[in-house]
Amino acid sequence: MHSSATFLIEFGAIILGLGLLGRFAGRFQFSPIPLYLLAGLAFGEGGLLPLGTSEEFVAIGAEIGVILLLLMLGLEYTATDLVSNLKTQYPAGLVDAALNALPGAAMALLLGWGPVAAVVLAGVTWISSSGVIAKVLGDLGRLGNRETPVILSILVLEDLSMAVYLPIITALLAGAGLAAGSATLAIALGVAGLVLVVAVRYGRHLSRFVSSDDPEKLLLVVLGLTLLVAGVAQQLQVSAAVGAFLVGIALSGEVAEGAHGLLSPLRDLFAAVFFVFFGLHTDPASIPPVLLPALALALVTAGTKIATGYWAAKRAGISAKGRWRAGGTLVARGEFSIVIAGLAVTSGIEPRLGPLATAYVLILVIIGPLTARFTEPVATRLTGRLRREPTATVAGTPPDRDLVPSPDAPVEK
Repeated sequence: MHSSATFLIEFGAIILGLGLLGRFAGRFQFSPIPLYLLAGLAFGEGGLLPLGTSEEFVAIGAEIGVILLLLMLGLEYTATDLVSNLKTQYPAGLVDAALNALPGAAMALLLGWGPVAAVVLAGVTWISSSGVIAKVLGDLGRLGNRETPVILSILVLEDLSMAVYLPIITALLAGAGLAAGSATLAIALGVAGLVLVVAVRYGRHLSRFVSSDDPEKLLLVVLGLTLLVAGVAQQLQVSAAVGAFLVGIALSGEVAEGAHGLLSPLRDLFAAVFFVFFGLHTDPASIPPVLLPALALALVTAGTKIATGYWAAKRAGISAKGRWRAGGTLVARGEFSIVIAGLAVTSGIEPRLGPLATAYVLILVIIGPLTARFTEPVATRLTGRLRREPTATVAGTPPDRDLVPSPDAPVEK
């Protein structure tokens, strides 16, 4: 009875604290992710007040949080989105991967962490935060800008790449020998590919099976199916997150819309628990030794993200100001970087990787909204290329929000 009461007190305090932190972040219009990470650091190993009885439940909640994050991402995309983005925007995706993954891999090798840690840190520095970027675009009133579809296309390609990347690092982190590791990787990629084909070809049938006019039944079926597929995927070394992501892609139409509305509060709750859990397993004393590498990596990859957005927007025929805005908006890292680092921390390949990833995300999740707002005016001033805005053909049309996009402009997701 005493342990049960202690659990309720601890877990209730965690949820209440997260709610208050979220309200504080919302009042000042920035992402609550760094506050959640700091809360985990405060109450984890080496923190101010380590948790006791509720930590095991928090660990389970964190795993569910990752699954729901990827499910909700999958619900944002249809098979049409998948095919069109891969066909039209793959060059931007390749440039994005090369410019932003290589610095992370190089840093891990320079620190002597080995090739597996290099692949993990490459993913941490590669993937931008869709959640933070979407919020920034809304806050800055840029959802109608011509560069926004370019930004969204890059984010879509990054999210889709997770379906291939996560099975790779799952197999690598398993620590098997070369032959066994190759076999595990082949099985993982084969299963992921098979599930993806089924999702694309038979998604409508699955949506009809899941569909229900009763919100309660829809919630239970979608959540149960997602957890079931995630568990099977993890058993096959594919990664539970990939299984959840593919379920989200398979669901479409009214089912996806309804499930999105029902699952959003659960996603927010368990995702917050996930960030706290990651912080719980990072000793605050381990961050200062890796702070300088994290800061250097953050500065380098902020620059490479800006270059990525600039190049992709230029390729789409966007004006110079729009190119700088696209690049500055892509800088923020967040949930996916922590998900990837969390897999490595669980496997125990490199004890310093978790602290470095925490410091790296904390830096860029704070800098990201600032670069989104100020990259374009600063770049314009430094280059000295102040241009007059073109005369709008329709009254009230803002700069770089042409009513008819260029033929090369990417399709918005």
